[in-house]
Amino acid sequence: MEKMPTRSIEGRTWIIMAALALTGQIAWAVENAWFNTFVFDTITTDPRPIAWMVAASAITATLTTLIMGTLSDRTRSRWGRRKPYILIGYLLWGLSTVLFPMVSFIKTVSIAVIMVVIADSVMTFFGSTANDAAFSAWTADIADSGNRGRVEGVLNLSMFLAQIVSMVAAGILIDSLGYFIFFYSLGGVVMLVGLVAGSLLKDPLPPESALPSRSFAAEFGELFRLDTLRHNRDLFILLLFIMISNIGMQVSLPYLIVYLENFVGVSKTQFSIIGGAVMLGSAVLALPFGILADRRGKKALITAAILISSLGGILLSLARSLPLLVVTGLLWQAFFVASGIAAVAWLKDLLPEENRGKFLGVRMIFWIALPMVIGPAVGSALIRNFGIPTTGLTEGFVPVPIIFQVGSVITLFSLLPLYFLRRRKA
Repeated sequence: MEKMPTRSIEGRTWIIMAALALTGQIAWAVENAWFNTFVFDTITTDPRPIAWMVAASAITATLTTLIMGTLSDRTRSRWGRRKPYILIGYLLWGLSTVLFPMVSFIKTVSIAVIMVVIADSVMTFFGSTANDAAFSAWTADIADSGNRGRVEGVLNLSMFLAQIVSMVAAGILIDSLGYFIFFYSLGGVVMLVGLVAGSLLKDPLPPESALPSRSFAAEFGELFRLDTLRHNRDLFILLLFIMISNIGMQVSLPYLIVYLENFVGVSKTQFSIIGGAVMLGSAVLALPFGILADRRGKKALITAAILISSLGGILLSLARSLPLLVVTGLLWQAFFVASGIAAVAWLKDLLPEENRGKFLGVRMIFWIALPMVIGPAVGSALIRNFGIPTTGLTEGFVPVPIIFQVGSVITLFSLLPLYFLRRRKA
């Protein structure tokens, strides 16, 4: 069979892709880490609003990616198929980030809590539309089997760079400039990059033969049929592993900076040093781990990574000095990231060829929505029952080490579905 020629991607397109990917990932990294500390520092020390905000954001991201991704597949406009969602989405994403900190002006705590959950969900809707749905689909549209590896490399590198930038720069900027200037600057960058890169983005329409033949409702509803589950049993068992392991991580991750700052006594600037070292170490360790998993077998290496990550989480709960926090944090995060890289590679092996895009949307339910609803709720309950009470206008609690210990034990339970998957051809 004659090999198809690789689709050429011009230099300008690579620059546009890298700019949108890096900016989007920085915005997501900040939302995941620093929106929670903003709520704790400026609105209330009660852990429940953080859990509610994370859960609402996760559900919004999942539904938005599923619905808007399917909608963008069906869009035909003079701008293209994905470009309208990327250009307008990035502009509104940046604007909603700029407006987010203004909820702290509301003096009634209960109203401020409701508004912060709504504001985060609105921001997530625009971000998921622009980045998770439209931009991700665009990167798949312009690539083929000959250059998809390079495209994925750019996207993964952007993710790691964004994590490092958000960890290192964010804490220092917040300590020196405050939350408001920080969020204004971040939102401004997102809008500027979205306007420039989104305007220059080329998004050719697919041929008429590629027009959807079924209704939106029929195409979307197919994802939730029981036949889909029965015909992809191994895939859903792996998704169960992903869900449980991520629930364990989400028990403590939303409260990590609050814990380090208020229980251990680490400043935001010091956290930037810890976070930067951990993310850089994670990139160095996790990426070769993914290559090794391809050669030596994903199951065994995922199992080892989960065991080491869980041990790292427990040791992190005992660490008090900066060097020990870096070492234990590296064990906790690097090997969890490594297990995720191997799991995603395995997942893509199991995806049905004709429905890959849809099942990557289903993955959001197991990877994002359920873990970010269940995990933070467990963490909030632990903090309210075992945390250190705070003094102030509202009832609140400082997170304590038990959130890392319980989260690590839950992550270990993810090995159960992995064991059952061993009995199937996967």
